[in-house]
Amino acid sequence: MGIAQLDIVHMISNAGPMVQFVMLLLLFFSIMSWAIILIKYRYIRKAYKESAEFTDFFWKSRDLSNAFAKAKQLHGSPLARIFRIGYVELKKMSQSAAPASPPLNKPAGNQTMSLDARFTGTDNIKRALRRAITTEMTRMTQMVPFLATTGNTAPFIGLFGTVWGIMNSFVGIAKMGSANLAVVAPGISEALVATAAGLAAAIPAVIAFNFFMSKIRVVESELQSFSADFLNIIERDILRTERRRS
Repeated sequence: MGIAQLDIVHMISNAGPMVQFVMLLLLFFSIMSWAIILIKYRYIRKAYKESAEFTDFFWKSRDLSNAFAKAKQLHGSPLARIFRIGYVELKKMSQSAAPASPPLNKPAGNQTMSLDARFTGTDNIKRALRRAITTEMTRMTQMVPFLATTGNTAPFIGLFGTVWGIMNSFVGIAKMGSANLAVVAPGISEALVATAAGLAAAIPAVIAFNFFMSKIRVVESELQSFSADFLNIIERDILRTERRRS
């Protein structure tokens, strides 16, 4: 067998059925991993860009209704989505609390009840924001665990194909009764291709998984910080409103 014939395609086509199955499985893992890498990279890049745009607008505007209108335009921003949910809960709280606002001639005790009711409303907003953050983190991490699975299992799948191929090579040597290098080398090289393919599928997947998880942790931290800031703004506004009424 000439050296020119020992190319990758020739080795795979001449490999045994089990090694070929392993190679097809690794090809599936590799294609899926690269598809996920491209999809998540575009998704996370858009999330970063639009979240930064919304954050700048929110702190410059200081008007929640304008921020809500801006948030509806930024469909790729998880920050804008949790703000929309929090704003909708805030509007519900304002509508339910408005009829219960005490007249000026009522005693102070009723005003305290109104204040308690408003802070109870902020608990509803807090729960809504927590649910929204959980939903966003689920969406951000969707499909990413497959990269970890590929990184953990692909080398072992490739190693299994290599071990199986080498076993078949030795069986062939035993049948032929010859163990010179020309007989042994092609079978072993075909088997080792499976290990190389496993590493080729695993390495990009592991790198991408670590990269995406670091970015997702940053997004989660920003969501938590924004949620806390948003709640502080609401609570300060409630206290300011109640002081004017008292």
